[in-house]
Amino acid sequence: MAQKPSIPKGTRDFSPSEIVKRNYIFGIVKKHFETFGFQPIETPSFENSDTLLGKYGDEGDRLIFKILNSGDFISKVDDVTYSSKNSGSLAPKISEKALRYDLTVPFARYVVMHQNEIDFPFKRYQIQPVWRADRPQKGRFREFYQCDADVVGSDSLLQEIELIQLYDAVFADLKLAGTRIKLNNRKILSGIAEVIGAQHLLIDFTVALDKLDKIGKDAVKKEMAERGLSEAAISKVEPLFSLSGTNSEQLVILKELLTASEIGTKGVAELKFIIETIENMGLQFANLEIDVTLARGLNYYTGAIFEVAAPAEIKMGSIGGGGRYDDLTGIFGLKDVSGVGISFGLDRIYLVMEELSLFPEEIERTLDVLCLNFGEQEALAALKLVAKLRRHGVKADLYPSDAKIQKQFKYANNRNVPYVILIGEKELSENIFFVKHMASGEQTSYSLEKIEDFIVTL
Repeated sequence: MAQKPSIPKGTRDFSPSEIVKRNYIFGIVKKHFETFGFQPIETPSFENSDTLLGKYGDEGDRLIFKILNSGDFISKVDDVTYSSKNSGSLAPKISEKALRYDLTVPFARYVVMHQNEIDFPFKRYQIQPVWRADRPQKGRFREFYQCDADVVGSDSLLQEIELIQLYDAVFADLKLAGTRIKLNNRKILSGIAEVIGAQHLLIDFTVALDKLDKIGKDAVKKEMAERGLSEAAISKVEPLFSLSGTNSEQLVILKELLTASEIGTKGVAELKFIIETIENMGLQFANLEIDVTLARGLNYYTGAIFEVAAPAEIKMGSIGGGGRYDDLTGIFGLKDVSGVGISFGLDRIYLVMEELSLFPEEIERTLDVLCLNFGEQEALAALKLVAKLRRHGVKADLYPSDAKIQKQFKYANNRNVPYVILIGEKELSENIFFVKHMASGEQTSYSLEKIEDFIVTL
């Protein structure tokens, strides 16, 4: 007996209904990307390992899926490395490629390789899958799509303003009310690390801080201590864990706290400009709020950082995020090219919309009309009718065999087809066809020579 097939953990099959809903989100995101002037690119699903490794921090590197070299890769490993059983030294000898972890680092590589063909500032969008060897859980998968928009070649804070507006426009179109765009600045985090005497532990500090909403205050304090932060440093930063008030009130507190830090003061000034500009312009749907504990664990961020939280009634991780990176292309040899970008988490957005019943009912209609099959001659006439309907943009189909009519109607019901067309022997002789409206049960006849009379009713 054949073994029942399965798929890897953290991956999914998608039904027609799910694909239609995902495409609905894709369509809205893509529409706004293009409305805001972003251009599409695509990059390979896998990159050279040295393109990816070392760009996401130690935790990110551990989540990268490595691809084994083809052929007899083990025979090329020397005995000392093989017998050491050290994955760190063995991996580079048996794996030269890896599945992309995100779209940002491959984008930086693309910019460097194509810099002479690009007009800066370059606004690109990219909608492709990425892979992470993470522990699967609700809203977290090992294979998932990212929808990214980035601008490189400009250090203007107006780009941050525009990306916040882009988030707002997309979530307004998706009817995702109550979405919260959380905002912070890595310069502020650097300043905090400086004033608490932990500047040399900035990465450890931000990695631990970024987990506050996931593991809680006590666990974060414990992790900070394990990462080398002193008890005094942790005590100084702890009040920030519960910093509250309006955006303006929080900016005042941060400015006072970071007076002695040049980089921290600059971060507060950048945050103030973004907040005040957005407040002056207004948002349609989303709420913009400062979250000083927002760190985003990726090392390449240098300025503003964003994270989008789902409506409060939904227990879900972030549904979007991004930030400013002043020199990401520098890791590939192209210095001083600043960039900023955001990403939409398609899979989590899908789950949130499903839970809130936000998908329009009509998008699941994959077929407008089904012609029943009454036999060979009738089927040929029906097929001609189907072809004409399709030329007018009607989603039409013919049942492929002259099965029992009850079975054909059941198929139409299961497909949620609103109209069923009947062309039997009598109708064929009279050059007409009957249309049954499945919801009401009403039947109306139309001439086969004047199908437009039916199309206008759709």
